[in-house]
Amino acid sequence: MRVLRGFWRLLVGIKDMLVLLLLLLFFGLLYAALSAAPNPAIPSSGALLLTLDGAIVEQPRETQPFELLSGGATEAGEYRLRDVIQAIDAAAGDTRIKAVALDLDGFAGGGQAALGDVGAALDRVRRAGKPVLTFATGYTDEGYQLAAHASEIWLDPLGAVLIAGPGGSNLYFKGFLDKIGVTPKVYRVGEFKSAVEPFTRADQSPEARAANQALVDALWASWREEVGKARPKARIADYAARPAVALSAAGGDPAEAARAAGLVDQIGDRTAFGRRMADLAGPAKSSEDPNGFAGIPLDNWVAANPVSTSGSPIGVLTVAGDIVDGDAIPGTAGGDGIARLLLTELRKGRIKALVVRVDSPGGSVTGSERIRTAILEAKRQKLPVVISMGSVAASGGYWIATAGDRIYAEPSTITGSIGVFGIIPTFQGTMEKLGLSVDGVKTTPLTGEPDVFAGTSPEFDALIQTGIEHVYARFTGLVAKARKLTPERVDEIGQGRVWAGGVARQIGLVDAFGSTGEAIAEAARLAKLDPAKVYPLHIEQPASIASQFLAMFKPGQKEEGARDAYSRIASRPDRMMRTALASARRVASGPAIQVRCLECPAIDAPVSTAIADPTLLTLILRSFAR
Repeated sequence: MRVLRGFWRLLVGIKDMLVLLLLLLFFGLLYAALSAAPNPAIPSSGALLLTLDGAIVEQPRETQPFELLSGGATEAGEYRLRDVIQAIDAAAGDTRIKAVALDLDGFAGGGQAALGDVGAALDRVRRAGKPVLTFATGYTDEGYQLAAHASEIWLDPLGAVLIAGPGGSNLYFKGFLDKIGVTPKVYRVGEFKSAVEPFTRADQSPEARAANQALVDALWASWREEVGKARPKARIADYAARPAVALSAAGGDPAEAARAAGLVDQIGDRTAFGRRMADLAGPAKSSEDPNGFAGIPLDNWVAANPVSTSGSPIGVLTVAGDIVDGDAIPGTAGGDGIARLLLTELRKGRIKALVVRVDSPGGSVTGSERIRTAILEAKRQKLPVVISMGSVAASGGYWIATAGDRIYAEPSTITGSIGVFGIIPTFQGTMEKLGLSVDGVKTTPLTGEPDVFAGTSPEFDALIQTGIEHVYARFTGLVAKARKLTPERVDEIGQGRVWAGGVARQIGLVDAFGSTGEAIAEAARLAKLDPAKVYPLHIEQPASIASQFLAMFKPGQKEEGARDAYSRIASRPDRMMRTALASARRVASGPAIQVRCLECPAIDAPVSTAIADPTLLTLILRSFAR
């Protein structure tokens, strides 16, 4: 009877699971039907309301069912960069939009180059004669980079502006690994390829410190130049260098200190901000509207203003996130999946040129090469290829960029990192600490290799190191040919060193500065087309109905309540720890040979803690992340 009862409970569980799946499918289809309306109702006048409760990214990560249930989904929402820019540009020329309002209370940041592109779009709105207002309880670097482009910056009376600048500490694992007896076997080429240093050192090498300091100095200079140009009356340098002095001069009032330094225009709560917006855009249409003014949400405005499809199509292929082999969900660049999308589009014969938007720190060598060879197929069809670099286009991202005829970047783009490394953890020390031993037999020098219990053999080490050196020679050869540089010069500027876009242009790794729009215009010119008569045709996999449905249940950062600048600063250690551990996992669980830039400064955005194919070292790191 006990067996029968167990079997019956199993059947009931299967039935309940099927009912749940059917309900999810039903609500998913209902959501898709409701959200598929091509032209949602837009009021006759109002303000474009950008409530950015999350991060601005190149390609939002698709929510996975098990990841959501297990709590491994990203912690904040994600907004596609091109959607935000499209909405702002449409607002500039539409008479229904009287102003633009940015609610940055839940803003989770984004790449510096991406935020610069959004700021440029806000400038275009202001040049069209429309006011741009921002509100937040607290501004940190990313939020203030956007706010600086506003005509009015509002700050809550209990808020503050805290400018920290790029940089910070990294986590080093060597002491911990020594204690547990783990020996990471490292293979690399490039004295600046410091992605493996957390496993081999207790601090930065002098080469890594010099390169990283130069990089953050360049990013900081670029940030100050952009903010200073957008808001010339703000005394950013003094305020950032001596915040305690500014606070003391304001009698200990952080909000007043920010206003005295010219960083904000108005100190007022959300209700006062709503009244100001109502004066500009009209009162709310409903008494239940908490904003207090006629606001048009981002999603509605984007749906009502689709990109024009008149003229000749220019293909835009997005490579965003870590580069991996095979297929991957959006937000991660699966080599096979991206190549398949491009090759399918090329067979249709529609596009007249190709723009490849790269926002990736690299990853798999073979995944990067798979994408590069697919781009070469476009060139074999005589299509001009222009690379558009986002906030990060380094290592494997730059490997892909070598296929372009022209490379566009931003001064704050992080690029370069022309170097190769591999890492394999071995556990002979751990075995000894546990009183375990290993022994066996071989038939060839590679039998049982890599032997993670007894340690790798000299023959295996030599084999991997030779492979690393071969890939590095291949990498530098691709760069030399693409950039018309000698191999010696590429080796000199390579060695795994990371460069800011401004310096990368000076040393020949980048052709010009410009956003995706400029890259599309250049691709049109190379195809002998009028840039005013082309449109972008995005080559990407559409989001599944299930992922759209599940996205509604994704937790958002604003719900957590960390709105003021002090709470944001205080939460940085947690984000830094999670970022460091996620980076370590990617190295430990990645392929044996990688072209990855983990030394690139992390974008201050949510990091997914989901990981596939865990190694033993990954499991150890995961246990300390919980």
